[in-house]
Amino acid sequence: MKKLTMFLSSIILFLFIFSLTGCSQKRMIYKKPGATKYTSAARQRATMRSYKVLGKRYNPTYVEVGQVMYGISSWYGPNFHGKYTSNGEVYNMHARTAAHKTWPMDTMVKVKNLQNGKSTIVRINDRGPFVRGRIIDCSYAAGKELGLDRMGIARVEVQVVGFAGKVHSAAMIAKAKNRHTQTRIRLSNFGVQVGAFRRYEGARIYKRKYANFDHRYKPIIKKFSAVDGAPLYRVWLMGFGSEQEARDFKAQHAMPGAFIVRK
Repeated sequence: MKKLTMFLSSIILFLFIFSLTGCSQKRMIYKKPGATKYTSAARQRATMRSYKVLGKRYNPTYVEVGQVMYGISSWYGPNFHGKYTSNGEVYNMHARTAAHKTWPMDTMVKVKNLQNGKSTIVRINDRGPFVRGRIIDCSYAAGKELGLDRMGIARVEVQVVGFAGKVHSAAMIAKAKNRHTQTRIRLSNFGVQVGAFRRYEGARIYKRKYANFDHRYKPIIKKFSAVDGAPLYRVWLMGFGSEQEARDFKAQHAMPGAFIVRK
């Protein structure tokens, strides 16, 4: 009887420990860092929406190659290694990445430590740092190259040098600036509604009308259900890189009945 009691106690203890282990694994957000996967179009749109942290609102902005920002840089490493970043990939502290509060995901930036002259190129894949005065949070590997592992923080110059792995040389950036042809990231989630019709044929006519209106923007038809249950076909002109660009287009072409939409 005594042996049976000890055996049952052992089983209960094992199950208890196993249950604790299972719970801890569920709470933990950890994955083994793998190959670099750039942000999907859908995820990119999501990361460009306005968001709020610690009571302060941040509005992500679009940038172009050559754009510069000055401020304080910090670094983050072991405590975040293996956890998810804001763009959905897994943070690898040994990769050259960084967190920025408002610039688009996969923006390639050159970070220069103004206090020791060291520099490195990183890819933005996270949001932060949410500390006043700091403009970028480098990964451990990038921070080490900048000397931040010893300094902690430093004054830096941050310059946009490309997107999604493509990096422009200093000569290319200077040439593009002189010619006003800087590459600019574009997310086509903003649009202008140019018409709404009960009949699909009416929407098709409007779609054809705007097909060659401006080659930068593409007309699409979106089907909605009206209040009475009947379908309503809306014609949207999509491809605007920002809400302001869509508003400027609407004002320039005198479209009083049109309004801004987001796909």
